[in-house]
Amino acid sequence: MEKHVVKILKTHYVTHNVKQFDIEKPAGYTFIPGQATDVSINKPGLEDDLHPFTFTSLNDWDNLQFTIKLYIENDGMTHKLQHLEKGDELIIHEVFGAINYKGPGLFIAGGAGVTPFIAILRQLHKDSQLKDCKLLFANKSTEDIILRKEFEGMLGENFINVLDVSDDRNIMEGHINKQLLAIYAKEDVKYYYVCGPDKFVEAMVKYLGELGKKKEQIIIEE
Repeated sequence: MEKHVVKILKTHYVTHNVKQFDIEKPAGYTFIPGQATDVSINKPGLEDDLHPFTFTSLNDWDNLQFTIKLYIENDGMTHKLQHLEKGDELIIHEVFGAINYKGPGLFIAGGAGVTPFIAILRQLHKDSQLKDCKLLFANKSTEDIILRKEFEGMLGENFINVLDVSDDRNIMEGHINKQLLAIYAKEDVKYYYVCGPDKFVEAMVKYLGELGKKKEQIIIEE
């Protein structure tokens, strides 16, 4: 099994509970935006505790990047990641497919489920191909919106937020339901990219099916 020990180059928080890790990139290591790898911490007893994370860097960057939500209430992998800083080491493995970009469409994300879309949208922005893409993003509150300023800069009015409780008059309050999806699931939208908690994904796929969207139009992690 492919394995690379890499140093963390820098870290910082992008929200109160989402931490970004910039790490060394092994020579010849490549991936497609939306893909992921298994990651472990290079410390005794943790080397074989593998967890999948999606790359949020672009393939032509000098470093790799992960943007990871930390669940500090338990003693899992992300609880341990919160304590890692520059100079600590991770172990990364071979790349595997997660969300594959097929063409312009509607990206539907629940919370940290936006992470596979970050590199995809960054690449499309770099290539000036974001024109026909929209991001519909559900979160609990404004403080939970990952990379809000960057998404606003890339997508403008095509960055649509939905909050459980909104403290911003420009952001709608509620949830992504069938009625809301119907507004954005227009006939000219060819693909629907969905990522988030399992129940969120199940609900979105169900709603899209009920709105007449075909299975091959809906891209989820397999």
